[in-house]
Amino acid sequence: MQYLTSDEVRALELKANSIRQSIIEMLTEAGSGHTAGPLGMADVFTLLYFGILKHDPLNPDWEERDRVVLSNGHICPVLYATLAHAGYFEMEELLTLRKFGSRLQGHPHREALPGIETSSGPLGSGLSQAVGMALAERMDNPYSSKFFYCLTGDGELNEGQIWEAVMLAGKEKLNNLIVIVDRNGIQIDGYTKDVMPLEPLAEKFEAFNFDVQEVDGHSMRALNDAIGKAQAVYSQPSLIIAHTIPSKGVDVFERDFRWHGNPPGKGPEDRVSRDKQSAVALEKLRTLAGTIEPQDIS
Repeated sequence: MQYLTSDEVRALELKANSIRQSIIEMLTEAGSGHTAGPLGMADVFTLLYFGILKHDPLNPDWEERDRVVLSNGHICPVLYATLAHAGYFEMEELLTLRKFGSRLQGHPHREALPGIETSSGPLGSGLSQAVGMALAERMDNPYSSKFFYCLTGDGELNEGQIWEAVMLAGKEKLNNLIVIVDRNGIQIDGYTKDVMPLEPLAEKFEAFNFDVQEVDGHSMRALNDAIGKAQAVYSQPSLIIAHTIPSKGVDVFERDFRWHGNPPGKGPEDRVSRDKQSAVALEKLRTLAGTIEPQDIS
């Protein structure tokens, strides 16, 4: 695990802010798509691609790369934006999101873009894919140093297939599997506590032989430390419960489940009229970027 300096933290936070601005621009141009989850997970994706992963944008099929499996594929705007910022394809292509013939589909397609490891859309299936990939890697190469990161949503944990995958991962002691749950407390129909309560979430995964950590999903240092500890776990798969704020960075959108599946211009109007939602979001993010300062190392 590499300690993050104050300047590195600031650089990551600024990159996450830029990725959030790209997400707003993409969604506005598309006129459809999900806002809350992509904005909320921008810090996690930024840290992975700019601080954690073994990967090469110029050689996306590099055999020794780590794998990222996005199970809740509807938050793909954050994956697309992160890949573009990392150099996998040109930034201009982001504005083709969800358009006819675009490589940036509403859910990721493995063969459409470099850097996409699996197709996703049906909720619950991504974790099974990641477990299979991690197990196959261990069978083929017991001394492999690759890690398989599976990103899921907390609403997605309603799916029974998730728990089948969790059981298998625990049984096989897949220490090369790191699952990160976006614990933002919302899903398309409302708040998770009302739709299908999940707590005690950590204890449920621990019962299936997972090593579990809970962190602030917007703290680069906390996330970095948690992933480093997960990489050091010897005989268990790991779960990181990342507590995030849906629509993070745009305070007039934050924590409102109605932004789960709506883009700027089609969201709820009780705080910002639809004709101003995109401009307000971008202005707030640009203002926020100017306030990001180096964190105290102590």
